[in-house]
Amino acid sequence: MDQPSPTAKLLRALGVAALLSVGIFITWLLISDRRSQSTEARSSISQGWGGPQVIAGPELSIPFKVTSPGATDADGRAITGPVTTERRLVLAPAGVDAATRISPERRARSIYEVVVYRAETQGRATFALPSDLARLGVPAGALELDRAELRFGVSDPRGLTANPDVRVAGRPLQLGPGGGTSLVNTGFYAPIDLTQLNPRRFSVDFRFALRGNESFALAPRAGDTAWKVNSPWSNPSFTGGFLPEQRTVNKDGFAASYRIGNLALGRSLLFVEGSEAAKQGSDEAARAVIDLIQPVDLYSQVDRASKYGFLFIGFTFLAFLLFDIIGGVRVAAIEYLLAGAALVLFFVLLLAFAEVIGFAAAYVLAAGAIAALNSAYSAAVLGSWRRGLVIGGILVALYAVLYVLLSLEAFALLIGALLLFTALAGTMYVTRRLDWTGQQRGGATDVGPPL
Repeated sequence: MDQPSPTAKLLRALGVAALLSVGIFITWLLISDRRSQSTEARSSISQGWGGPQVIAGPELSIPFKVTSPGATDADGRAITGPVTTERRLVLAPAGVDAATRISPERRARSIYEVVVYRAETQGRATFALPSDLARLGVPAGALELDRAELRFGVSDPRGLTANPDVRVAGRPLQLGPGGGTSLVNTGFYAPIDLTQLNPRRFSVDFRFALRGNESFALAPRAGDTAWKVNSPWSNPSFTGGFLPEQRTVNKDGFAASYRIGNLALGRSLLFVEGSEAAKQGSDEAARAVIDLIQPVDLYSQVDRASKYGFLFIGFTFLAFLLFDIIGGVRVAAIEYLLAGAALVLFFVLLLAFAEVIGFAAAYVLAAGAIAALNSAYSAAVLGSWRRGLVIGGILVALYAVLYVLLSLEAFALLIGALLLFTALAGTMYVTRRLDWTGQQRGGATDVGPPL
């Protein structure tokens, strides 16, 4: 029976590789599905504990009444009498000095794990009521100081633990649910009678604890905000519109300190509730955010590894092809397909093992199993254990290089490009005298070193 030309053999290998791309695509879908299931499981674990938390405040809200004249007709005769409406003047602190201690905790259900935390915040806010209120449309003496409220913002009040403590002049205030601030519209509040204090300048001491997960953030609104955060968690991510001025991160945890001024916020400290000034800078970018990230996201790593699936198939098929067209060992299309299916199965095994024993151990186990399987199968197909060990050696080297690529993300493209260049150069050298048409040209018979 006539041997097919080297070109035909190459096209056959490419056809099988294209068919295996369907398997790689299905593997990507499997990884995405398992990631979604993991997200749902983690959400159920943390349900009722508290979500990502954002704190804000305190802010001082003081009611006042404004009387507007009634409507008149074309002749100037009154149709309705004067209308009195109640509005609220909101005053942000002149300064806030706060500290937060974040205590993380791992919770697991089956093979899924989520990081939750308790965050204890304490601090002092200083208020200074200006004397010039007319520019805001507040009539002189209209403020009802005995009905003022101190408002604190908490994005998920379910996470509030018992007995938050708010004190003015050493006296504890009675707290109530609801309220919120201009930046976070849920939380708690405390009624305060300013007639018993000096409303021009006084301080508020506060302490409360929150449960949450994933992230903790501060939405600052004060003339000067000083915030210190520390935690034993060693893998924080500092994001949001404000980054810490100083931070230390090591295996024992992290500490960070923020200093945020009102000019950086672009917000007015004194405004009437519902006005445009109240909405200035209320977007999520005007926050200091700390994410408690997992040091290893196995789904991201498996997903990145699977993107190199074509590299494994390409190198293995290239070795088969060279044994076929140069070594004289015929390799059938089904043999390409079975060897390639084992390579695709590696990523499924990696995903399945990683969910149970972790990524590193799963990688070694899956790589060893597939390398051994393809080595034994290649030895039978190629008729030689030496040739089978060559295939196994190629796979072991590829798995080792891939692990390096996953560890050194910044140099992944460089290492991958050099690897492909080396493979192409070697293939060009070995096949430099090969007659790809299957017809001898110029009587040449030497097609390269024997395999």
